[in-house]
Amino acid sequence: MFVERESGYCRADAAEGGFVRLRQILLGPLAFVADLVYPPSCAVCGVETGGHRGVCPKCWSAIRFIERPYCEILGIPFSHDLGPGIVSAAAIANPPPFDRLRSAAFHDDAVRRLVHALKYRDRTDLAPMMAGWMRRAGGEAIAECDAILPVPLHRTRMLSRKFNQAAELARHLSAQSDRPLLPGTLLRTRRTRQQVGLGAKAREDNVRGAFALMRGHEGDVYGKRLILVDDVYTTGATVAAAAKVLRKEGAADITVLTFARALSETI
Repeated sequence: MFVERESGYCRADAAEGGFVRLRQILLGPLAFVADLVYPPSCAVCGVETGGHRGVCPKCWSAIRFIERPYCEILGIPFSHDLGPGIVSAAAIANPPPFDRLRSAAFHDDAVRRLVHALKYRDRTDLAPMMAGWMRRAGGEAIAECDAILPVPLHRTRMLSRKFNQAAELARHLSAQSDRPLLPGTLLRTRRTRQQVGLGAKAREDNVRGAFALMRGHEGDVYGKRLILVDDVYTTGATVAAAAKVLRKEGAADITVLTFARALSETI
């Protein structure tokens, strides 16, 4: 596990560090045997590393973290610093139903592999590391929020997949930041098609009206500053549909926070 780099990308949560030390004391011999059977390896390429939940130097150098300067609303990186508070033309022309979007890294090869490992290969052990990167990207919005909630899966998809990757990220983000988690406040009321392979308009149509607030949970949202968590931001159709429900129910401020951002160019 990367505990700290000079750049500060992978700062470990103190509580998790305490857990690791306790594990070493109580399970030292067993952990040693487990490491012999399942050696610590890079979460991206599988090469052996010095610790679990880590990334080898080669894969680390391939990850492009999203840094300022960027659009304060959509988080689109700028090629040059245009001054504080600058927003992109896209945000002006088509304001989103949320207040800001933040993502940890570009959805390039190494990051895509992490997303797929969590989502399709049940690598939930990667969620704490990924949430740590998201925590850094969320910055002040997390520190000032009232609660964190994930983009939900439909119940039938939960039965087939067994877990919701957005909920896993939100759960660890909540633990690391000591902010309340609202796992059941937002519901997906209609099973939608997979968004992969759909164009922007088709994605928007696919998720229109697919979310609702759990009855009796209006107080979770009204007047609150919320962090809405998902794994990847592509066209934004899914998080926009979810954010519209939160806004309609009186949310005061909505930050969309994702692990990856499908965006290859700066402006």
